Amino acid sequence: MPTRRLSIVLAEDSMLLREGLASILDRAGHEVRDSVGDAETLLAVVRKDPPDVVITDVRMPPGHSDEGLRAAAAIRADFPAIGILVLSQYVADAYLSSLLESTTGGIGYLLKDRVGHVAEFLESLDRVAGGGTVVDPEVVRQLLARRRNDGPLAALTPRELEVLALMAEGHVNGAIADQLVVSEAAVRKHVGNIFAKLQLDDGLDRRVSAVLTYLRG
Repeated sequence: MPTRRLSIVLAEDSMLLREGLASILDRAGHEVRDSVGDAETLLAVVRKDPPDVVITDVRMPPGHSDEGLRAAAAIRADFPAIGILVLSQYVADAYLSSLLESTTGGIGYLLKDRVGHVAEFLESLDRVAGGGTVVDPEVVRQLLARRRNDGPLAALTPRELEVLALMAEGHVNGAIADQLVVSEAAVRKHVGNIFAKLQLDDGLDRRVSAVLTYLRG
């Protein structure tokens, strides 16, 4: 059972995937309060009774373009405390940038394949519900492979980029240390260097700001 039972609104136009997600969440001890197939209905049920978390596909009826993403943005504007977990079939930089542009947490962007890794999916859900920012590891890898060398990230060392990539996936310092087989003190030093090199103000949530700089870089 989860440490916290979440109330969830699920939006996915594929009935098969929607029912599969609902089953996973129910078995994990969460409450899927509403399960809908289009963005308009998603907005209606959330505004009627806001849940803890919304899980939505990017592409939904009627246009199957970015209706789910636009609904997520509207929900975030009206209910900033609601966690938003967006599912996408493909890595789409434009969608990712739009989603993360004005948020400081409580947001996740996962590829649908990640749902098959049930433990990872549920862990990501918990992070988003707790106000964290979670980005699919495959998205992070593809963005890193395409990273430009003339932006703010050019000043970072390869190890600092590794640390920042793991931060983007939602890992805390201890988990980063385990993955890189270094001490947590070494990770803290790398994180401090990242903040300094990216010139992030002390008044901001610098960890999230660093991740957003990475994802936009």
